[in-house]
Amino acid sequence: MWRGLWTLAAQAARGPRRLCTRRSSGPPAPGSGATIFALSSGQGRCGIAVIRTSGSASGHALRILTAPRDLPPARHASVRLLRDPRSGEPLDRALVLWFPGPQSFTGEDCVEFHVHGGPAVVSGVLQALGSVPGLRPAEAGEFTRRAFANGKLNLTEVEGLADLIHAETEAQRRQALRQLDGELGHLCRGWAETLTKALAHVEAYIDFGEDDNLEEGVLEQADIEVRALEVALGAHLRDARRGQRLRSGAHVVVTGPPNAGKSSLVNLLSRKPVSIVSPEPGTTRDVLETPVDLAGFPVLLSDTAGLREGVGPVEQEGVRRAQESCNFLATVVASVGTQSPSDSSQRLLLVLNKSDLLSPEGPGPGPDLPPHLLLSCLTGEGLDGLLEALRKELAAVCGDPSTDPPLLTRARHQHHLQGCLNALGHYKQSKDLALAAEALRVARGHLTRLTGGGGTEEILDIIFRDFCVGK
Repeated sequence: MWRGLWTLAAQAARGPRRLCTRRSSGPPAPGSGATIFALSSGQGRCGIAVIRTSGSASGHALRILTAPRDLPPARHASVRLLRDPRSGEPLDRALVLWFPGPQSFTGEDCVEFHVHGGPAVVSGVLQALGSVPGLRPAEAGEFTRRAFANGKLNLTEVEGLADLIHAETEAQRRQALRQLDGELGHLCRGWAETLTKALAHVEAYIDFGEDDNLEEGVLEQADIEVRALEVALGAHLRDARRGQRLRSGAHVVVTGPPNAGKSSLVNLLSRKPVSIVSPEPGTTRDVLETPVDLAGFPVLLSDTAGLREGVGPVEQEGVRRAQESCNFLATVVASVGTQSPSDSSQRLLLVLNKSDLLSPEGPGPGPDLPPHLLLSCLTGEGLDGLLEALRKELAAVCGDPSTDPPLLTRARHQHHLQGCLNALGHYKQSKDLALAAEALRVARGHLTRLTGGGGTEEILDIIFRDFCVGK
């Protein structure tokens, strides 16, 4: 079964043609591909549970469980009484939807059973489906595998779907939805078309270079197209780390002198007591890390020991490593008696805490300070301004999925774009036109593999492994 499915996946990757045809709703023919079923909604008790099937026997299974009723209208919700096909015992009164292929998620005939979410109901319906000839439980990610094999999703869209399922913040959700909608795939297809045109120009010159009917400037046009593509690829590769940070999370380190309120700020931003807060200086000795949703972005927030003289080498090393690994520093100092922080080569957001101690008639924090924000962790005053400043900083280091071009969220994307750019470099250096044409083919092949064409089984297996059973 799997070998046949991978054959379909390879065929789909070689071209945009559809591999599915309209199927009968009767029993599957001997030797045909198995129809799969699984619980698609979450485990445990719930109001509604969704069980789905995909394959040629989906319509047959629906008829058996709702006998003697006919198939409901396509893509219209209908109420049906589900019965165990072995005993005829009623299982549940459910909402069923019939999706004949190819107009379905997988491109195959599909059925969705919306049943009551009690464990006994779900178990009974799953056992009833398992008793239907030609049906078997689905493997993890198998529904999406079939959608990919049947040309319903390309590989970047599959990755976008996986990221959407795992998204924990608003920025991750926006980026995943854009990728699922095909923005990155559309961009790559446009680049591949540019290379196809350039390759056609080069091969035309090779075949008809001495023909008077060949337009002038054919090779020059190919060079112009390649140079423009190099610029576009370079810009996206420079932003590649931003997309990966958006997917995995940026690292923000809170640093500053003892008793400035670093731990209070970490607790305020994480909305839970992560760090111990005490009037005694030096309460925090080790680096404490917590993942948070900060202004809609995924962040690993680190609370560090206070920067002071006389600390031990282990404590100093922990602070140094945390600062070196972060994407930007949030330096917290007290608003009273503040001195300018030491120079840092990293992005810096200076926060002056304890603003509630400043006298309205007294002097401000100091004229020699760099741009800073006033905050009171005690009263919460200034928190909105801090969150907006953090949002801008995080958009700079992670990319803004609301306005930026499609981001490269995986190392695989970066690998293929870099391979394409390297091949274009060989094209420019080639004195022989045949070698130049081959370099363009290699470059185009990287873009094709990025969207799923010619992908190996190992790469596909890693990607689909992110999905749960029923997706």
